[in-house]
Amino acid sequence: MDGSFWVFAYGSLIWQPGFEFAEVRKATLSGWHRAMCILSTHYRGSAETPGLVLGLDHGGSCRGLAYRIAEDKVESVRGYLQEREMVSGVYVPKFIRLRLQDGRDVRGYVFVARRDHKQYAGSLPPERAAQLIHQGRGSTGSSRDYLASTVAHLDRLGLHDKALRRLLDLVDGGRNPVQAVR
Repeated sequence: MDGSFWVFAYGSLIWQPGFEFAEVRKATLSGWHRAMCILSTHYRGSAETPGLVLGLDHGGSCRGLAYRIAEDKVESVRGYLQEREMVSGVYVPKFIRLRLQDGRDVRGYVFVARRDHKQYAGSLPPERAAQLIHQGRGSTGSSRDYLASTVAHLDRLGLHDKALRRLLDLVDGGRNPVQAVR
């Protein structure tokens, strides 16, 4: 297995990594799937009106991007990611095997959802998820725009996520999800 430092991106790190990288490849993470399962009370929502953002939850697999970080940048990138992703402790950083599109296996630095955290929402009914996404606005924008950016970038990369697309369609649909769900 490649000994380089790789960071796995499955959501906003795809379209806004915020760090310098030496190489980027499509990659698959087995044993975890991308899900709108995290209540956002900072970046894409507030404590009063939380939004919903992505987390990696147990089971399945997830296709995303892997960024290789140059050796002299590893510590600064880890520090940046710690500050960005660990605002509330809802994620756990782990090293997990990734399969790059070219067939190589690498150790990826990955942030997975903490199921025991108060912000872990789990698998919500689509209407409830749409309500949270519709209402969420935080320090970096709306939960809806976060979802739309993720879907658009996954589509551009050929990494289509049908569940996220259906959820975005529900959020943007003809009815107001806030009124539709009690």
